[in-house]
Amino acid sequence: MRARGMTYDTGFVLRGRQSRERFDPTVVRRELALIRDDLHCNAVQIIGGDPDRLELAAGAAAELGMEVWFSPYPLELEPEQILALLGDCAERAERLRRQGAAVVFVAGVELSVMNRGFLPGDAPEERVERLTGRPERRAEAIAELGLRLNAFLREAVTTVRACFRGRLTYASIQFEQVDWEPFDIMTFELIRSAEVADRFRDAVRTLARGPKPLAVTGFGTAAYRGAGDRGGRVLDVVEYDPETGVPLRLNDVHERDEAGQAAYLSELLEIFDTEGVDSAFVYLFSLAGFPHRPDGDPRDDLDRAGLGIVKLLEGRRGQTYADMEWEPKAAFTAVAQRYRG
Repeated sequence: MRARGMTYDTGFVLRGRQSRERFDPTVVRRELALIRDDLHCNAVQIIGGDPDRLELAAGAAAELGMEVWFSPYPLELEPEQILALLGDCAERAERLRRQGAAVVFVAGVELSVMNRGFLPGDAPEERVERLTGRPERRAEAIAELGLRLNAFLREAVTTVRACFRGRLTYASIQFEQVDWEPFDIMTFELIRSAEVADRFRDAVRTLARGPKPLAVTGFGTAAYRGAGDRGGRVLDVVEYDPETGVPLRLNDVHERDEAGQAAYLSELLEIFDTEGVDSAFVYLFSLAGFPHRPDGDPRDDLDRAGLGIVKLLEGRRGQTYADMEWEPKAAFTAVAQRYRG
């Protein structure tokens, strides 16, 4: 692969609340340096909902010489709000590009499911259910979604291109049926589940034969037994606060399986590397709100369901990196070995 990438979360913004409460520029720069040096990444996808945070992290990654995928991640916004966010971030990405950085702008992630105005429903799960829940109308509903989303993406491209002159992509779900003509890179959120495992490699190979370079984002899994089989349903084991959306605990005792998470990521990276993928971004380095709690009720150990390749420690520092409040999981080593190789 040309771009060996990692996804770095600056904080999701949902109903005005930041998922990542602490955002220390010194820690951000240190983590990005470790992503480059110890994980052997030459590219990083910077995601989040706060333009200031995105710009700071993107600038730090550029200073480290990595290719930057500047990726605003709207959540539960109306189309007009999405366009405003993309326009703001495109100006920031262009400033960085003009300073000599290699920048790819990502014009949103899974917009149809994660935001309002494209599908009926008040939450992502409800939107997907309404789209796919009636088999007799599924094809028609998907075709209608494609028309709505592509009309919006044409507006988004116009908004972004008003100032950004670098390469442009959009992180899509396959059923969105994106028209890739206005984009430079085809990007898919590809997640392997037990249902598609037998044909996953062939599907990647087919996508890689497309007319433009193929990037894969959004792939990852958690560190509990059987997580890799669940695919996009991996977080269904988490109970959330109904008002704030904050993760509270697991819905049952799910056995920790760091080796399973590591194997999953290693296998997917091998597929992407051998089947013609241009760029791959592991999802993700760390996920705020899912701390490692090794003592007490195992249902309180949210890290088991966290998709990060490091486990977040509460109020203490790790042993591998004494200045960081996290410890690498087995997946950290697996990704580093795959990228180094």
